[in-house]
Amino acid sequence: MTDFSQLQILHEDEHLIAVNKPAGLRVIPDGYRKDLPDLHHLLSKTYGRLWVVHRLDRETSGAILFARTAESHKLLNQQFQNREVNKVYHLLAIGSPLHSEIKIDYPLQINGDRAHRTIIDFKNGKAASTLVRPIERFTNHINLLEALPKTGYTHQIRAHLAAAGYWLLNDTLYFPYDQPPEQPNAHPALPAEYRTLCQKLPIHRIALHCLHIQFLHPYHKQLFSITAPYPADFLQTLELLQKEGGD
Repeated sequence: MTDFSQLQILHEDEHLIAVNKPAGLRVIPDGYRKDLPDLHHLLSKTYGRLWVVHRLDRETSGAILFARTAESHKLLNQQFQNREVNKVYHLLAIGSPLHSEIKIDYPLQINGDRAHRTIIDFKNGKAASTLVRPIERFTNHINLLEALPKTGYTHQIRAHLAAAGYWLLNDTLYFPYDQPPEQPNAHPALPAEYRTLCQKLPIHRIALHCLHIQFLHPYHKQLFSITAPYPADFLQTLELLQKEGGD
């Protein structure tokens, strides 16, 4: 996606811009391929200078903010650093039924192995917390879940969900643990049937979407909320799963 006209602008004012980022588009330029499109560049061609406030993974879709002034950038950054921004993600994952909210608080080490994954590390990891809530359960053990990261580490949701035994659809980097990570014989591995279950679904990227961001507006000093509708591949997958019915 390289055309600004295809972007969904969720909100714009003199101080910030909120966009529904498409899956597959980087937020900033690729470190090795400067010729690849990125969201910051596409927006800057229309709006002029913008400041990156936070990021989403390339395959993740959803709400993302950019500051339009240095002062807004400073104030928004402070909120992210102080963990005052509330973010809500929706995701599709395979795993056991989830009947109530769970809190996943395994410590995380960013770039912790040769694959540059965020890993569970009880010795050197930093405190991290993710709340996960069930929304809907489908056939073939697929769950629609809501994740609320209370900290904001790279790949936090993916690492925490894997540690809890869930596999985000189409995630080729993080696999579900067969036992809790604190067990000495715990091992992450992807059952062969998981990929088979995904082949019939419309979504072909990691099924993770940032649905909602709530923060203090840098100018008005009031709570401000941004909601990003599901993209087509996520919505079509949900509709297919709902048609097939639940467990």
